[in-house]
Amino acid sequence: MLDPEKADLSRLVITDEVRPDFIFVGGSTGGDTTEFVRELKSQISNLKSPIPVVLFPGNSSQFTYEADAVLFLSLLSGNNPEYLVGQQIRSARAIHDSHLDFLPTAYVLIDGGVETSTMRVTATQPIPQTDVNRIVDVCLAAELMGKQLIYLEAGSGAKTPVSADIIRAVKNAVSVPLVVGGGIRTPEAMNAAFDAGASIVVIGNHFEEHPEELAAFMKDRKASKDPKDLSDADERFMRIALAEAEKALAADEIPIGCVIVSQGQIIGRGHNLTETLADVTAHAEIQAITAAAQTLGGKYLPDATLYVTVEPCAMCAGAIGWAQISRIVYGAADPKRGYATYAPRAFHPKATVTAGVLEQECRTLIQEFFKSKR
Repeated sequence: MLDPEKADLSRLVITDEVRPDFIFVGGSTGGDTTEFVRELKSQISNLKSPIPVVLFPGNSSQFTYEADAVLFLSLLSGNNPEYLVGQQIRSARAIHDSHLDFLPTAYVLIDGGVETSTMRVTATQPIPQTDVNRIVDVCLAAELMGKQLIYLEAGSGAKTPVSADIIRAVKNAVSVPLVVGGGIRTPEAMNAAFDAGASIVVIGNHFEEHPEELAAFMKDRKASKDPKDLSDADERFMRIALAEAEKALAADEIPIGCVIVSQGQIIGRGHNLTETLADVTAHAEIQAITAAAQTLGGKYLPDATLYVTVEPCAMCAGAIGWAQISRIVYGAADPKRGYATYAPRAFHPKATVTAGVLEQECRTLIQEFFKSKR
């Protein structure tokens, strides 16, 4: 996390060997976000693969078209309507018209032992770390409201980071990814948050003050090899693919959705658009592959995993193979039109396939669609 008012880009060294998964840009009080993002993207433009620059806006004035994505934040831990919906209304048209990727995000401020700028600016109080039930209830409400991300924040300069018990309790209660930040100053603290269930760990003040330590954090970052963690990730991303399928359903399209993931981040998503575009090739997988290639600036996706709610057809399997996607995960099988029947060798020779993730939910969605047509 880089604050345009505080971060010195001349001291920040990011290379292909020393690189975070995302760079969040934002703060509570302002700064020239547009110029800062331009300088930042110029500085990292020579990397082999891009690092998404994601806005973390403190208010509507901090939005810029120069970023790659934006967290559409609602401060659910406070009762100030200005930061629940007011600033969101002010920025909605600009975000909509920008065509940037956006993630509806619940921002939940947890007491980190200091008065933070967020508290002062929003005139709200954090939730005490001892009130775990309240924190979980807020996060459950966030998921029911349709938030796609939950951000547990101890605040800038926090003395105490969000505890592992809180992260674990929220992780067990909700299915959406968790971002955890505030007060994390060591690789051990970062890994403790990951171990407790964080999907993304954000480090702000420490890297602003000690940018030379980025390499040490990257070296010590844990890459989980636990099959359960892989299963959890598969279910999480398949649920996002199901959300894409729901978009197709709302448009009276065959409800199939797809997302493509690389290094833990979604780089492309799509849903069936054959009727909308009057194009028989506009399947969910094709839409997602095109979006992913545009994100990465290249046609090959060898480090990516494709999640799709229904087994790919022969056409899509061919496209997946040409894109060199290394892993395919699908929900419901399609014995009538699926690749396994018509094109079993279409994928890249080294690609692996995982079938049956959230199979019943994926199958029910498409069965109900066709039942309604009879």
